[in-house]
Amino acid sequence: MPAANSFPAYELDKPGLEQMDRASVLHPATSIADFASGKAPSTIVDTANGVRVRDTDGHELIDAFAGLYCVNIGYGRTEVADAIARQAHKLAYFHTYAGHSTEELIRLSDRLVKMAPASSGGGNFRRVFYGTSGSDANETQAKLVWYYHNLIGKPKKKRIIARERAYHGNTVMAGSMTGLSLYHDFMDLPVPAILRTAAPHHYWGAEPGESEEDFSARRAAELEALILREDPETIGGFIGEPVLGTGGLVPPPMGYWQAIQAVLRKYEILLIADEVITGFGRTGRMFGSQLYEIQPDLITIAKGLTSAYAPLSGVLVGERVFLAMEAGSAEAGIFPHGYTYTGHPIGVAAANANLDILERENLTANAVEVGAYMLERLHDAFDRLPITGEVRGVGLMLAVEFVADPATKKRLDPALKVAYRISTLAREKGLITRAMPQSDAIGFAPPLILTRGDADKIVEIAAASTRLVIDELTREGVFS
Repeated sequence: MPAANSFPAYELDKPGLEQMDRASVLHPATSIADFASGKAPSTIVDTANGVRVRDTDGHELIDAFAGLYCVNIGYGRTEVADAIARQAHKLAYFHTYAGHSTEELIRLSDRLVKMAPASSGGGNFRRVFYGTSGSDANETQAKLVWYYHNLIGKPKKKRIIARERAYHGNTVMAGSMTGLSLYHDFMDLPVPAILRTAAPHHYWGAEPGESEEDFSARRAAELEALILREDPETIGGFIGEPVLGTGGLVPPPMGYWQAIQAVLRKYEILLIADEVITGFGRTGRMFGSQLYEIQPDLITIAKGLTSAYAPLSGVLVGERVFLAMEAGSAEAGIFPHGYTYTGHPIGVAAANANLDILERENLTANAVEVGAYMLERLHDAFDRLPITGEVRGVGLMLAVEFVADPATKKRLDPALKVAYRISTLAREKGLITRAMPQSDAIGFAPPLILTRGDADKIVEIAAASTRLVIDELTREGVFS
């Protein structure tokens, strides 16, 4: 494990870099006009090690979000860099069309199907298809749902159910599966092939006095009512994250996945588990599906697959889907899907080195142990604050939800931008956390190498920043 503060000792010469950045780069999730004019900040990240990053101005920050939930093994792992370099020197690229392969790709694929959870009916996962991002992997998932149902003679069974507050990516189909309007506005999304069911968040969705089990049963009943209303013979798939990610870092309520899977089995609807965030240790198991006893037909992987050291995503294909594809290949011909970079040698070399580290250092166990400790510390620091509605988490996926009145769950005025103000102050104090979109919550998803000491620092800065925002709101007259 890299030392906490072993940054290279050199000064970066950066004349005009910020100006070039503002004049040439189109940044995601950034105001175009404000960034171009200089109103929005520009941060040029220079180096990183362990759980810390440093920008070109020399500011050091604890990254409590692991980039975008992805740097599971932490920054600065030369073992992965060396694996990338070896592969680049040996064979930087070749395609995987028409049966072409590479040694690293073969070993990674064998490894993934062996470590995967059970698929539907207790079967095995049989094949892996590769891309470069979670978005393109979920785009592939939609095509596989359509392909499968065409092959088995059910060509009407094509629509996919996704959940409110889900995040599944930003391409056309993946962006449509996403249940956050922020990603739809002005983009002509979602497309009509997507149906929407409610989010499994007990805090906001439960009726007064409703237990988690009863809430889960109601969500399953709502799902069944949707299926019947829309016609089961038109619905081919259901996609869900084992734990809601960008929708608020929300663990499922008790009994949720058992109830949902029963409905899907009843109407022969394929289950896609989006493990882009939860895969490779973040929940304390290698896959979130293992933790919640989910048996999917298809699994989406990315992020933690390489800890973002190189772009790579994948689709794990379960037994039911693969056997239909295999049986139908005589009629359908070649599998008509692929990308130039499918199974890219650099990405798969990074993945194998990354998985070696995850397994050797047992980082899933560290996510359980330090995650539970950090959740306890968050409760200690936030439970008594006058705007704390809910402290929640599983493994190293944690969040604090803010409300105007915890007793009544009265929501804060979105114009106050409370979570954004807290995350901005925290950054000034040396902590990267995230104001979750379309909610008043701050989220934490640090690298899985996190220590108790760094967990303490994260909670300390986040709580201090929150108290300062409460003081500001009091001066503004929001609270008496």
